[in-house]
Amino acid sequence: MENKKTGYKVREYHGPVKRYCQVLSLKNDPALIAEYRKRHSEGEVWPETLAAIREVGILEMEIYILGTQLFMIVETPLDFDWDMAMVKMATLPRQEEWEKYMSIFQQAEPGASSAEKWKLMDRMFHLYE
Repeated sequence: MENKKTGYKVREYHGPVKRYCQVLSLKNDPALIAEYRKRHSEGEVWPETLAAIREVGILEMEIYILGTQLFMIVETPLDFDWDMAMVKMATLPRQEEWEKYMSIFQQAEPGASSAEKWKLMDRMFHLYE
């Protein structure tokens, strides 16, 4: 089992990819956080949501949690256009319903899209070669 001590496996690609990092806060309610975690566990995420993520061209998506803070890593092909992908994702089957359901748990404006809730971060450091 992967964890903080053994680390997490990462997908290997045959070429370079883009990486996007985002943050979002959850409501400070242990019961809601537990349910949010459950809804993102294997077998619980809606198949349409997984299909939408892949359909817009996302190669990998990971969400990490600490308390009420979420951190998402998204890996994409180099020609990926973030804004176009988010517009397309919002139109895919059950995506609006998923976002409305997730808003129960998240600190975000009612009716906000995924692109509006998740805030893209700027990289400020990495181990330079």
